[in-house]
Amino acid sequence: MKSKKMSQLDAMFLYGETRETMMHVAGLLHFSFPENASSNFLRDLVKELKDSAEIHPPWNMKLKTPQFLYNPVNKWIEDEAFDLDYHIRRSALPSPGDERELGILVSYLHSNQLDFTRPPWELHLIEGMENGKFALYVKVHHALIDGYTSMRILSRSLSSDRHDHEQPMFFSIPPIKRNKQPSDEEPPTFTSMLEHFWEYMGSVQHVGRALIDLRNAGKNEFKNLVSSIQAPNCILNGKIGRNRRFATQQYTIERLKALGRSVGGTLNDVVIAICAGGLRKFLLELGELPEKPLIAFMPVNVRPKDDPGGGNAVGVMLASMATDIKDPAKRIEAIIDSTRKAKEQMHGMSQNAILAYSALLMAPFGFQSIKAIAGISGKIPLTFNVCISNVPGPDSSLFFRGAHLDATYPVSIPVHGMALNITCQSYNGTLNFGFIGCRDTLPHLQRLAVYTGEALEELEKTIHSNG
Repeated sequence: MKSKKMSQLDAMFLYGETRETMMHVAGLLHFSFPENASSNFLRDLVKELKDSAEIHPPWNMKLKTPQFLYNPVNKWIEDEAFDLDYHIRRSALPSPGDERELGILVSYLHSNQLDFTRPPWELHLIEGMENGKFALYVKVHHALIDGYTSMRILSRSLSSDRHDHEQPMFFSIPPIKRNKQPSDEEPPTFTSMLEHFWEYMGSVQHVGRALIDLRNAGKNEFKNLVSSIQAPNCILNGKIGRNRRFATQQYTIERLKALGRSVGGTLNDVVIAICAGGLRKFLLELGELPEKPLIAFMPVNVRPKDDPGGGNAVGVMLASMATDIKDPAKRIEAIIDSTRKAKEQMHGMSQNAILAYSALLMAPFGFQSIKAIAGISGKIPLTFNVCISNVPGPDSSLFFRGAHLDATYPVSIPVHGMALNITCQSYNGTLNFGFIGCRDTLPHLQRLAVYTGEALEELEKTIHSNG
């Protein structure tokens, strides 16, 4: 029986798994039916997928101790009774289903835990959508695979050729073989020990310097550098329930980049700015906008560009969303300064140093979660208010069995102390936003998606009128 050890970071996603804080991520893919598709297209597609002969790791791996998630020596083992019929499901909207009804279905699917006695993933084919479309919803536990890796693997299931009907689905694609490192096979030498020692010492120096800067956060040139205890108390940071609400939005990347260039910022600066504008209006309507600016937590992929992925290797940046500033132009100016300061903190750090610095930066989040679970009020400092991440995706049109991929929306994880998670993914010249939140904490979440569009238009008008 094949087995695989679990990293400490991967295991943390198991430790965080509860009825309310489910640690699975998902992707929602919109497709247009192929021309001249038969009425049985989806039925035949489901049958084809279920008849797949080979299932490759990690998709056939399950937990050794599924009833004891907190086992410190838990590992992945091969499921010798793997049942593909269980993992692939067919769902339908009341035809013709619109975006709102699709969002409701995805909200329901994302509100249910995965079965840990099996490999923790599901694939749902959703029919009944209007305008000749269908969708795939793929859900996988974050301990099995992270968002960066899952998007790369999922894109390998699709083809750039409309007429390619042979490309296997992600679970039937063999994993990319990594080049084994000498440390994987050979005992350490004195030279390799020295190399690790000096790398560690370099990490300590970089992290120490960064922590000194954090101590000066809010002063002079460090005015917009965010410390790990700077976020205001907010409705976004309470205890959550198990039910989710999902909403989407899509923009062209060039539109966002053009706006970024006009103000000397980046694509991510514009993303934060329109989310900030949307959240400002959304929270004002609820009477819950804090006087201090909301703080965004941004995961940063720290793998080399040629890394095939697998497991989790994520750093952290904290940045002000400047939601206390009414003027959109001044707000994005403050955001750009804050993200620039955060990037300067990591400049020159090794991967190990970034991970160590990120761990220190995020350490207070544990208290934030405890505060949310216990319902403690008062002035206990928070680490951040909302997670905003941007996952790179394919940059050209893709197809699956002749069906064109129109959009791909990430569906991420809310937790106690963070009731809202916003994740973007690029695809074929567009940036696709997935808003996932606690249904009880954030009613009418679809309005937030709409308000980001309004914030983008308002920011464009303000910048152009000032230019």
